[in-house]
Amino acid sequence: MELKARIFTVAMLAIVLSSPATAQKSPPAPATSVLPPAPAPAPAPHHVDLADLFSVAGPFHTFLEYLQKTNVIETFQNQANNTKEGITIFVPKDSAFAALKKTTFANLTQDQLKSLLLYHALPKYYSLAEFNKLSTLNPVATCAGSQYTLNLTYDMGTIQVKSMWSNPKISSSVYSTRPVAVYEVNKVLLPMQIFKSNPPLAPAPAPAPDAKASDVAPSPTSGKAASAKAKADEKNSSYQVGVSVLAYLALAVSGGLMLFW
Repeated sequence: MELKARIFTVAMLAIVLSSPATAQKSPPAPATSVLPPAPAPAPAPHHVDLADLFSVAGPFHTFLEYLQKTNVIETFQNQANNTKEGITIFVPKDSAFAALKKTTFANLTQDQLKSLLLYHALPKYYSLAEFNKLSTLNPVATCAGSQYTLNLTYDMGTIQVKSMWSNPKISSSVYSTRPVAVYEVNKVLLPMQIFKSNPPLAPAPAPAPDAKASDVAPSPTSGKAASAKAKADEKNSSYQVGVSVLAYLALAVSGGLMLFW
């Protein structure tokens, strides 16, 4: 009887201990926090080497030579690389400089030459499409200072850059990616602050010499000489014929005499 009571007691304890109310609950798993992905690093700005660009495009050798001589190339490069605004440069071709007298630039002081070069740039990047709006803000200050201004016109896609003594047009886009824009112009920009009058153009090249008359037709003197030579040849020919006839007759006579021997 005691054995049955013990078995019953053990069974009851087992039932009580295995019930959900008395079972030991395991602690909840900690919630995992999902972090947003880190943003990708911003791409490094693309710096354009202006000296390299001018040396392979164009030809812009004269403009580049002046930029390097005055160190204005460093001013342009710094504006392109280290400012948010960027830069827009109007670059004349070598033929534009050659169209003006050499004294036009040779007589300038170092400061005047620097101002002239800085006058060919705007201290901000402008795409071709932005010139339509920019032309409504004339006059536009250049890198040479607020007193050195340009007037821009935009007409059906044709853009002209007007200075005091020249009114070139943008003939092509050499490079245009923010923050650098380089546009080719067909004339040098000439501000009145440097040039008090319109600089003279280079003299036109001398025309090629025409072919001499003697190269095309014989002169009267040469005609007379040719006629005299022809007569001399004719006389010489007649003389040779006469000598031949006499020689033939002499042979005939000597042959006849041989027969009488």
